[in-house]
Amino acid sequence: MNSAATPRAAWVRPLMMAAPLVMLFLVLLVYPVGQLLLLSIYSDGSFKWNNYSQLFSSSVYLDTMWITLKISLVTALLSIVGGYPIAYLVSSLQKDKKSRWVFWILLSFWTSFLVRAFAWIVVLGRNGLANQLLLALGLQDAPSNMLYSFGAVLVGMVHALMPLAVLTMLSVMENIDRNLPRAALTLGARPGTAFWRVYFPLSMPGVAAGAIMVFVTAVGFFIVPQLLGGRKETMITQLIIEQVMQVMNWGFAGAISVLLLIVVLIVFAVYDKVLGLSTMTGAQSDKSNHSSGFMRQLSETVLGLLGSISDRLIALVPRSRKRDLQQGDSFVLRASVVALLVFLSVPALLMIPISFADKSGLNWPPQGFTLQHYQDMLASPLWINATVRSFVVGFFAALAAMAVGTPVAFLLVRSQMRGKALLLAFVLSPLIIPRMIIAVGMFYFFSKVGLVGTSLGLVLGHTVIAIPYVVMTMMAVLRNYDTRLDMAAQSLGARPWQTLRYVTFPIIAAGLTSSFLFAFATSFDELTISLFASGGLSSTLPKQFWDEVTLQISPVIAAVSTCLFAFIGILITCADWLRRRSAASLN
Repeated sequence: MNSAATPRAAWVRPLMMAAPLVMLFLVLLVYPVGQLLLLSIYSDGSFKWNNYSQLFSSSVYLDTMWITLKISLVTALLSIVGGYPIAYLVSSLQKDKKSRWVFWILLSFWTSFLVRAFAWIVVLGRNGLANQLLLALGLQDAPSNMLYSFGAVLVGMVHALMPLAVLTMLSVMENIDRNLPRAALTLGARPGTAFWRVYFPLSMPGVAAGAIMVFVTAVGFFIVPQLLGGRKETMITQLIIEQVMQVMNWGFAGAISVLLLIVVLIVFAVYDKVLGLSTMTGAQSDKSNHSSGFMRQLSETVLGLLGSISDRLIALVPRSRKRDLQQGDSFVLRASVVALLVFLSVPALLMIPISFADKSGLNWPPQGFTLQHYQDMLASPLWINATVRSFVVGFFAALAAMAVGTPVAFLLVRSQMRGKALLLAFVLSPLIIPRMIIAVGMFYFFSKVGLVGTSLGLVLGHTVIAIPYVVMTMMAVLRNYDTRLDMAAQSLGARPWQTLRYVTFPIIAAGLTSSFLFAFATSFDELTISLFASGGLSSTLPKQFWDEVTLQISPVIAAVSTCLFAFIGILITCADWLRRRSAASLN
């Protein structure tokens, strides 16, 4: 009996732990997206290919796809190039100093995309900060048109997504032993060669994961192109919105979604082949050593060349500064990182003085002082109802994501079950599939079951989006957990549930709370799902913000942005305190 029961328990327990997530994703992700894609080829009881004929017969849609790929690739490249020095420096700092630097990264990361995009409208406007600085420096005689251009979209996209690249790379760099490049130096290697031949290859999983995350997010992005771009910078997701919201052509929207999804899946397939999807959670790659001889030789040649160039540049550095370079630090590096962090933080900070300006415009510098914009915000039932709705939806979405995602995180870290890689890919699918495709699929599904315009529909949609972040956060917490504590409790007679309740959960409580806050912040800033699932009836705060920005520009938006900025600052402070508490309990 026991021998038969043991194998059964070996698969029953993992099944029960994964079942809620699998069922939720099948109903709210796989089925809606599958329905949307099916609409592209099936209608009125028969298969038709007219949507694809229309898609490929006109150069407009393929040109838009090319523009989307171009913007996404350049955004990913610039985000990695700009974010790498930040991650490199922060990963080398002591805990106290690291926390202060990470605060500004997280502040940029968690600040609403809408707030940051709106900030660039103020910065790049004809009477904005950028034009005023250029006029003051005598670099131009009259204000120039910086908005609604490729450059404006690129600046806004990089500003929005570079923090994501930094945090992804940082999770890998923190686990790199800095003694390895130092050992290379003691063996006679020059600083540049030691970095490119030793440290950089170890950081490649983080670089690749950061690039893929930025690229996929950028491909499905529409906020920045809509607010900062012109007709020449239209991205593919904007066409999907147009087909659904204006034309109600579900079949053609599905065809465009298929094209977008194929591109994304090809990119992820290549990434999984080279490094493995597990690197997206901060784990080390198990495939990096299996590259072909030609590719390995090519990479070694390129890295050797970069090392030689770096060494020649370092030779020009004064001798007093070379010691700092050998230790992986320098004044130039710190100055560069500070400049990049200013780039990430300042635009949103500019909303604070504008929110108190007594004039109705968004000109720079702001003039006068008034609290009228805050009074207008507090007196508006639209803003108040949207704020309350966002808090309620965010709380329950985070709670549901924790309840469903935490058991799966335990399963992925502690279990030896078969198919872990497949389960991980399924968990990460909301990150792999462009957000716009998920939102449109949910909208179609919710319209059939009466969930459009309901709080339940928003909670369910936001839960699906938040679960991957919960799983990844909890996996990172559990990897640092000493399982010998659980074994000790069980050896003293504690049952599995008693061990979880009295040993495991109290120790990882801070990590659980931090994960909850991460899920809450994800839901609180979610616009794409809300844009469709709210049905235009009951707005969340991002949806109300979007409506105000696209319909009218007023300083009230600056007041809302300032409140959101302050709220995110408080949220990050709480999360950092919980992170420190969690680290102390695990150690």
